[in-house]
Amino acid sequence: MKKTLIAAAFTAFFSGQAIAAPQTYAIDPSHTFPRFSYDHMGLSKQILSFKRTTGTVVLDKQARDARVDVTIDMTSVNTGFDVFDGHIQGADFLDTAQFPTATFKSKRVIFEGDQPVSIEGNLTIKGITHPVTLTITSFFNGPHPMLKKDAIGANASAVISRSAFNAGQFAPAVSDEVILDIALEAIVE
Repeated sequence: MKKTLIAAAFTAFFSGQAIAAPQTYAIDPSHTFPRFSYDHMGLSKQILSFKRTTGTVVLDKQARDARVDVTIDMTSVNTGFDVFDGHIQGADFLDTAQFPTATFKSKRVIFEGDQPVSIEGNLTIKGITHPVTLTITSFFNGPHPMLKKDAIGANASAVISRSAFNAGQFAPAVSDEVILDIALEAIVE
């Protein structure tokens, strides 16, 4: 009897460990929108976005650890005006003919309690990589209300310099400082 109870406790302990294994979430491209904004000659704050984003988030709730790997299709830049989309994709800015994608790969996700609060990683634009820290402004992890699968929802932001990525044309008239604002949803694979 005692051996049976020990075996049952051992099995329960290790089966609980399996449940807490890291989960991989695929980015939902229909609900993930990296946006960026900048001051346009003191006239207005311009807000642009990208329409196509892929990648994964790996979340280990028990270890309070995560990894983020995102690829942005830079040819999907959306200014709201086709001619301006082409201008932003030109060599002076995103140079999408030579560099069609940008990537963000996390190095460390910082948690406060059970909630991630920032992501330290490397952002690569136009083949140039710089460390960037994204501040998480909202985070959700739980069942998706419609899909009934485990999901992640998050918003994060950071400030970068266009010129650091060789995209500083017309600075400082057009602000060199760019605010990144990312809305992300991902579903367990």
